[in-house]
Amino acid sequence: MTNIEVILMYQDYLKYQRQYSENTIKSYTNDINNLVSFLDNEQLGTLLTMTNRTAKFYVSNLYNQYTPKSILRKISAVRSLYDFLIEEEMMQDNPFEFVVLPKVSRKLPKFIYPKEMIDFLDSIDTSNALGKRNKAIFELLYGCGLRAQEMTDLKLGDIDYVNRTVIVHGKGSKDRIVPVHDTAIATLRKYIYDARPELAMKSDSSSDFVFLNYRGDQISNRGVNKILDTELENQASTLKISPHSFRHSFATHLINNGVDLRVVQELLGHESLSTTQIYTKVSKEKLKSEYLSTHPRAKRK
Repeated sequence: MTNIEVILMYQDYLKYQRQYSENTIKSYTNDINNLVSFLDNEQLGTLLTMTNRTAKFYVSNLYNQYTPKSILRKISAVRSLYDFLIEEEMMQDNPFEFVVLPKVSRKLPKFIYPKEMIDFLDSIDTSNALGKRNKAIFELLYGCGLRAQEMTDLKLGDIDYVNRTVIVHGKGSKDRIVPVHDTAIATLRKYIYDARPELAMKSDSSSDFVFLNYRGDQISNRGVNKILDTELENQASTLKISPHSFRHSFATHLINNGVDLRVVQELLGHESLSTTQIYTKVSKEKLKSEYLSTHPRAKRK
């Protein structure tokens, strides 16, 4: 079986059995193709003739080209491939099982302080359709802790105005119901009824996605990034944030106000509680900072 045939079979497995998104499958495929290119260039055989010795050689080669975080991602992808090949009885062992990987220091998520967040949201100009849309985008990102992709994938039927909830289509095709607070639901309703029809008229085809670009089509993640950059520029803001910072702020602010970690886990759609626990570290760092800056005997000169 050729490398191409192996990859195609693995893609089918990711799509139909694991139900991974197209973006995730593309990312895995790119990382596996990186390994294939290495094997071809070094004339070291195929994916099915891979050995632990070759795997170690490949990892050492990655050290010269990529950051530790990128190396971990690439090896995670190929390990997953070989676990699949073992299940299919096409390989006996995973050649990457015992390779030594770099350690990555985990950075704390960047969040916005509550006052900064409120000032940013309240400063958005909503005098036109695009402004109303932008306000709804950022109120929802912060109000529900959504990933940018989850927000752009929202459809009109996912919104429940009566119960004030949205159905979020998360990673791995896992849906969750997230509550929406009154301010966010009012902003969303105002955009959908007062501004969205104006944007929808600019497209030849009808779309049921909630958030539309200036052409009336589904907005993209890249589009959300550009909207945020423009909004920060218009406000002359010094904040250095991305759309994901709203999700980090959502989680951090909830934990700082005493919300149970498992509740935050459910709201964020994290599969593992350990992923959510990083926000307790953020909370502790904030407490420490405030203690050192406010306690009379702890103030630093």
